[in-house]
Amino acid sequence: MKPRVLHLLGNLYMTGGSERQAAQLAQMLHQSSRFEVFVACLDPSGNWGEELKRIGITNVPSFKFYSFFSFTFLQKLVRFVVYLRKQKIDIVHTHDFYTNVFGMIGSWLAGIKGRIASKRETDGLRTKAQRFVENQSYRLANMIVVNGEAVQKHLVDAGINRNKIVKVFNGLNLDRVTHQLDIDEVQQLLNLPLGQGYRYVTILANLLYPVKDHPTFLRAAQITRQAVSDARFVIAGEGPLKEEMMALSRDLGLDSDVYFLGSCRNVAELLSVSEVCVLSSKSEGFSNAILEYMGAGRPVVATNVGGAGEVIVEGRTGYLVESGDYETMAARIIDLLKNPDRAKEMGQSGRQIVQQKFSCEAQLEVTERLYERLLAKNQRGIRQIEVEID
Repeated sequence: MKPRVLHLLGNLYMTGGSERQAAQLAQMLHQSSRFEVFVACLDPSGNWGEELKRIGITNVPSFKFYSFFSFTFLQKLVRFVVYLRKQKIDIVHTHDFYTNVFGMIGSWLAGIKGRIASKRETDGLRTKAQRFVENQSYRLANMIVVNGEAVQKHLVDAGINRNKIVKVFNGLNLDRVTHQLDIDEVQQLLNLPLGQGYRYVTILANLLYPVKDHPTFLRAAQITRQAVSDARFVIAGEGPLKEEMMALSRDLGLDSDVYFLGSCRNVAELLSVSEVCVLSSKSEGFSNAILEYMGAGRPVVATNVGGAGEVIVEGRTGYLVESGDYETMAARIIDLLKNPDRAKEMGQSGRQIVQQKFSCEAQLEVTERLYERLLAKNQRGIRQIEVEID
């Protein structure tokens, strides 16, 4: 019988980068057939369940609760433990704060020997109490998967056992950033002005949290617009900060120059008409947006936070600037807009790097090796494992 692996997801929405990475990995593992893959979630909301049914994963149990301090949490935890034992799961793999806490406690109580937690950000979104709780859950894990050096360092600095931590880079399916439409069709699809010859500078970042620092992008846009008259700016992302950012764009005199697309499902098409792509975050783990920019062959200007420096080669695939430094960010954007040949060369180099180092195939291969190593260690009765994956 093939080893049984359960992926525990927060929800079935595939809008966020972490959710997409988790779903993508579970789907690839299922299709590779080396493991029997199970999927469960905390919140059943979202439409990925239909895709799971299409590939043959028809039973996706949910364990929804609203607080770690509620009686419902205990009820769902007991139900989760019973489920794990009934299905004879060998490995439980969790992917974010809530699934780490719930999943590591539950799998430990169920006696599951393979317990893998994940960390994908450097706590720009977490409270002090949440960080404490999550760090305690890591004590129950055999292994903690991180997606970059910055996240690994963050965990080690927080006192997490270095020997438990293994780095697995995010993987990008290049089909996600490949399109078949011409420029006019794309502009019509995205409700962008037709036939104006505008040159778009784009940011893919949700408007949920201040950590994405859209104000820095908008202030850089103001400077860029003064230097490059045909520059226009696109923000793709949804969230409660949208009205505030629209007001700021008006205050900066950019109300007719910035396009707020909301949640964008046509990422490939948007990137195809973008000349420069930007990320202005104050904190990141390993940005999926940067991978998508580079996979689409676009030069990148990003703040030097989290794993940005692990994927962007300064001066070759894009530029790194300090967090909050909108003046330097603007200067780099202007340089790329005024030197299209250089921008094109950077974009091509970026795509090559993504193909070589950040492919879905590489992500799958490393993950399968991790699972096999963990299972082998458990069969030999070794409680503490050390992981070294090149």
